[in-house]
Amino acid sequence: MRQPGTYSGILTANMAGRMGPHSLPLARIKKIMKKSGDDVKMISGEAPIVFSKACELFIEELTRRSWMMTMQGKRRTLHKDDVASAVVATDLFDFLVNLVDESTTTTTANETEIAET
Repeated sequence: MRQPGTYSGILTANMAGRMGPHSLPLARIKKIMKKSGDDVKMISGEAPIVFSKACELFIEELTRRSWMMTMQGKRRTLHKDDVASAVVATDLFDFLVNLVDESTTTTTANETEIAET
């Protein structure tokens, strides 16, 4: 079993003591990085740690915005539709629009328009 490590000094220098275990598998991140292109041959030990933290922050932000959609629907369980709504409603996540189901996107876009008026 993979043992959690602590973030390197690069990450913690500007994060006011946010130390903690890596919650995403670094070996998997490194494997994805290597598959990203033929030019990527060597990856430093710190690069997957930075990517791990970036992925955590991305997941946290998407979850926060999805949870806001859940609360607008007066529910307490986050659904796939809430994630789709958050993706459609946030310019930051435009690169994910193609990943959400088209029927879900149409419904959630209409709900977003109604909520904004």
